[in-house]
Amino acid sequence: MTRRSEVRVETLPDAEAVAQRAAVYLAERARAAIARRGHFLLATSGGSTPWRMLELFSQEALPWEQVLLFQVDERVAPRGDPARNLTHLQQTLLDRVPARAYPMPVEGDLEAGARDHAQTLRQLAGDPPRLDLVHLGLGPDGHTASLVPGDPVLDCPDLVGLTAPYQGHRRMTLTWPVLTQARALLWVVTGASKVEALRRLRAGDRAIPAGRVPQARALLLADLAAVG
Repeated sequence: MTRRSEVRVETLPDAEAVAQRAAVYLAERARAAIARRGHFLLATSGGSTPWRMLELFSQEALPWEQVLLFQVDERVAPRGDPARNLTHLQQTLLDRVPARAYPMPVEGDLEAGARDHAQTLRQLAGDPPRLDLVHLGLGPDGHTASLVPGDPVLDCPDLVGLTAPYQGHRRMTLTWPVLTQARALLWVVTGASKVEALRRLRAGDRAIPAGRVPQARALLLADLAAVG
């Protein structure tokens, strides 16, 4: 089943141009949110282009103490593991600016960690939580966050869910109740492997997880390779 997508799309020459444009957009949203509400609640996903985006974002002149950073998803792995998104978040952003970070707790009791993280979201972002911006990526199979086709987490009613093993790791992830409440969404999609998934996302194809994300408040930045 498909629906007409309302996502705004900007096509840029390559991944570097996407990262640059995304960093500027994050800074614009951050300044607006801080001016209105006194803080900027941002959740980010992983990936090579997003790490470059965050590196560039760290160079923006912002009141960084008022930026609250969350993770969209995280692999269950030891702290410092290169598979962890947090490892790259530290290198590209958190070691450079004094933003306030709230990493996903994936190193102990996962069920308790998911409940505790959901409570943190409620305390900082409201109930239901409403983040100012959620940055999402897109997998070749149409997954976003760690909401993978066929995984029971797709039907999880909780704010924070746990996945089955996927590409070698279980994941902790934000779920639909958080993603659908965000004030704005930023899709960052690069690479030729994303062509078909991107086509289905833009068509509003709800058969893929990414197609279930509301697009009315979304900006999609893609490079020419992903657009095909």
